[in-house]
Amino acid sequence: MSADGERMSWHRATPAFAILVCLNFFPAASAQEDMDNAPRVAVDRGKPVYLLIERDPRVHGLPPFQDLVDKAPAGSLLKPPPGAYAGPVYLDKPLTIDGQGKVSIDAGDKGTVFILATNDVTLRGLHLTGSGSSHDTDDSCLDVRGSRNDIENLTLDNCLFGIDLKQSNHNLIRKTRIRSKNLELGARGDALRLWYSHANRIEENEIRDSRDTVVWYSNDNVFRRNVGQRSRYSIHFMFANNNLVEENRFYDNAVGIYFMYAEGGGARRNIISHATGATGMGVGFKESSDVRIEDNEILYCGIGISSDLSPFQPDTTIEIHRNRFAYNGIGILFNSETGGNRLSGNIFEGNLAQVSYGGRGGDARHNEWQGNYWDDYQGFDRDGDGIGDQPYELLAFSDQIWMEIPVARFFYNSPVMALIDFLERLAPFSVPDRILRDERPLFRKPTPGATP
Repeated sequence: MSADGERMSWHRATPAFAILVCLNFFPAASAQEDMDNAPRVAVDRGKPVYLLIERDPRVHGLPPFQDLVDKAPAGSLLKPPPGAYAGPVYLDKPLTIDGQGKVSIDAGDKGTVFILATNDVTLRGLHLTGSGSSHDTDDSCLDVRGSRNDIENLTLDNCLFGIDLKQSNHNLIRKTRIRSKNLELGARGDALRLWYSHANRIEENEIRDSRDTVVWYSNDNVFRRNVGQRSRYSIHFMFANNNLVEENRFYDNAVGIYFMYAEGGGARRNIISHATGATGMGVGFKESSDVRIEDNEILYCGIGISSDLSPFQPDTTIEIHRNRFAYNGIGILFNSETGGNRLSGNIFEGNLAQVSYGGRGGDARHNEWQGNYWDDYQGFDRDGDGIGDQPYELLAFSDQIWMEIPVARFFYNSPVMALIDFLERLAPFSVPDRILRDERPLFRKPTPGATP
């Protein structure tokens, strides 16, 4: 079901569903203990049934994999004979299916390939391919509608969506390779989608040439040691709290990690590189609070971190520590600045602009800068303690032009802007804005903390 369709379903929901939604937003301690066996709310639009003749002829002569599933006793181990099989598959009983890397299931370019509609299943060593192309019915390689399932060593390709989890908790998705259909970026489906799905582990997967990984209304998930490349959002969190992103590598995506309306959690020891284009950013915040960004390397991005009204909740912070911002257009960009950011031990080197504010109104006094390394620091360390003798101050001279008029950023590195900046610094004809002041700048560059 599309996001619009889901919203329409909410308006038609029963009172029981409204109560469940409230529990998700404001969970009591007892409600959080174990939701795995709670009654599921029917939110999926019915999947259409396609006759074999409607599917691509390449699957017409293949044996249906559903026959093997139907014959396997609940709780048993199914090791299918190597080969290609026809989908779709519907699994509603506990089972271990081990394809040993030699089994392919093809839905013939119609519908969803595999629906996992139960708990305590293991899927291993399967190739799922050939979903349909309908966003209305969320055609995917694998739908997960259960908890405590292990999904390992799968290959998913030629599917609109990759893995779609709804109301599914405590699942493991590990060492799986996901690639979308060969469509324009915006027309692809999401590689991974979590919706009201909590405490899942997403580890050591490879996602390439998809659209997004999205995490909506889903808390306490861990994304660890994954690779994301040539997609739009590596991970997009929305109304999703206390999620952890660590030791991942995200390359050539439009956006690395985006926290929208999120509280808690954070990102550490990731490498985010080459997030370029008109919206390119390594890490983004939108009205989020109490998120920690630590020991990451953010390299060659349009914007290293872009922050909008974050932290959002009163008396909360955004913690940014020991990251390396290198060779970005802008190291950190604050939009609609409210203060409350704490930044220490970070490395700023080779950026066209270290830190800037989107428009006037940013007040650096409300942020805490302490002990960061700045490659353009113009001071000394006479006592040899590793701390600059004078504070580091970043002032905006000609930068005020493109901060107030974003389209002027096109001319940022042009000779005329360099000349204006030089004249401003030589004999200021306006009072420069102070962007930040670091009282104890690091004099020597520390070793970056991200894992290669």
